[in-house]
Amino acid sequence: MSTADLPVHVERCGREPGPDVDTFVLIHGYAASRFSWRSWVPRLADMGHVVSIDMKGFGAAPKPDDGYYAPSDQAALVHRVIERDALQNLTLCGHSLGGGVALLTALRLQDSGSHLSRRLVIVAGAAYEQRLPPFVRLAKWPRLSASFFRILGPDFVVRHVLRTIVHDRAGVTEEQVRGYADPLRSKQAVRALLDSARQIVPLDLADVTARFGEIAVPALLLWGRDDRVVPLAIGERLAAALPDARLHVLEKCGHLPVEERPEEAWAVVEAFLADTSSPDR
Repeated sequence: MSTADLPVHVERCGREPGPDVDTFVLIHGYAASRFSWRSWVPRLADMGHVVSIDMKGFGAAPKPDDGYYAPSDQAALVHRVIERDALQNLTLCGHSLGGGVALLTALRLQDSGSHLSRRLVIVAGAAYEQRLPPFVRLAKWPRLSASFFRILGPDFVVRHVLRTIVHDRAGVTEEQVRGYADPLRSKQAVRALLDSARQIVPLDLADVTARFGEIAVPALLLWGRDDRVVPLAIGERLAAALPDARLHVLEKCGHLPVEERPEEAWAVVEAFLADTSSPDR
């Protein structure tokens, strides 16, 4: 559901929320939507309450031309969803850009004095300064990028990008291409995509990364060995910074573990959730 007060789109499913029910907040990556979590949603719904968020500018969310598309802006909106809906027992799950947003959200919750966070699941999450991939760097030239997008079409662009960020380019399916391309068929969506890309590196990145050691909840970091978008070195650095982190590396996998290694990735997550479900965690 889209809401009048917040420029996001939220879908909820699973068990009714309550003080003894886990709530899983799913935050997608750049140029994606809640579509990217489709294989996890029904499984998580069997375990608790699932909140799938299309961040501002993506998927079915509103795409206002207001210039506020930085990761900190997105984290502020996720935080407001959590507060508005009185969500608790939170497991924040973020992929790529959404991983960075999840980390920022965890810090926001901590700064507000909240004890709502229970776990983090970061999948190939953007966390530290790194070389940006070509499809993000092109946003420096918004008119040129928008023209390429219009001429080539979202299906062509998405198919090409997916094939460059996975381990096995032959494994990219037309279902995946359509699922990622469909939300990008409007001028407003392309403009929001480029706005987000130009602001994707936080201006206060050094200050933010210096605080990762404050996030004391158990964290699972899930990475593909062959990730060329957010390299494994980022995951290793994040694992060293977080007080209670475990890094799991998937072999023959690129930037999309949930898509490329769905069963193996889920088995790791399921084990992590089970291991961190005891009351003393």
